Amino acid sequence: MIRTRNKKVLYVAPEVSSSQLVTDYVNITRIHALDRIFPTIYELSPNLIIFDYDYLNKDIERIVRRLRTNTFYSKIRICCYKSEPDLKIDGLLKAIGVDYFVYEEELREAQKSNNLSSLFNEIIDRSVVSMLIGAIN
Repeated sequence: MIRTRNKKVLYVAPEVSSSQLVTDYVNITRIHALDRIFPTIYELSPNLIIFDYDYLNKDIERIVRRLRTNTFYSKIRICCYKSEPDLKIDGLLKAIGVDYFVYEEELREAQKSNNLSSLFNEIIDRSVVSMLIGAIN
């Protein structure tokens, strides 16, 4: 169970995914249809969206830019799940509005030490902390 302030999380990934990123969490809505992303965001009004980069690699830039230019989506945190780091692509995504990244290698290491939930909680807690720092400033 995710013990954070993020009550609603949206996970956009393929229907059949090898990732075990969100298997044990109740407050996560998972979608796989690209045409359902924005209607689901409007209906659900999530606090955090996790995009599977390997699934959305051609559309992710357009989606993130659309999220960041619309004021309705301004408070939503964006996380990108990737199989491996790429400095050029990660830099571009960070510049257009992705808040943080989760790499498959990090998840494998966390699964070995059985700290997957703590890794996911740390990621979500970072978003809460950054919101609080922004509110203080």
